[in-house]
Amino acid sequence: MGAQDRGRRGPAPQRTLAENRKARHDYFIEETHEAGIALLGSEVKSCRLGRVSLQDAYARVENGEVLLYNVHISPYEQANRWNHDPKRVRKLLLHKHEILRLYGQVRQKGYTLVPLRFYLKDGRVKVELALARGKRQYDKREAIAERDVRREIERALRTRVR
Repeated sequence: MGAQDRGRRGPAPQRTLAENRKARHDYFIEETHEAGIALLGSEVKSCRLGRVSLQDAYARVENGEVLLYNVHISPYEQANRWNHDPKRVRKLLLHKHEILRLYGQVRQKGYTLVPLRFYLKDGRVKVELALARGKRQYDKREAIAERDVRREIERALRTRVR
């Protein structure tokens, strides 16, 4: 047991920093991938404070890299003049075979890459990236109706048990 391992009891819990709830409403999520993200120091500090917005965020495969667009990470107040641009394009860290597989699916099947959440894992900021297919308006209505029916059933079961 090394000096770093002392006092550790299993894997550290993941702490969610930001979540894209609208993505599950707007897309059918086919599969998810965990990716690292290349951030500046002031961005990491701002992320730890939960100042991240994933609204309208998406990823693209360009030149053999996965780039993340439209993620707003608020400037860190204590960083003064060395602060970052809040909406800059950020690189996602994935293995080459994962990038090639995602590129093939996005190109052929009409999928899109959407970040679902930012979270901390072992002190590092990670992104849960989803391979998603867009929902049509009637799909969204069906999902809402299904959710309402499920709620009614749960409510009826709760009152029946008492």
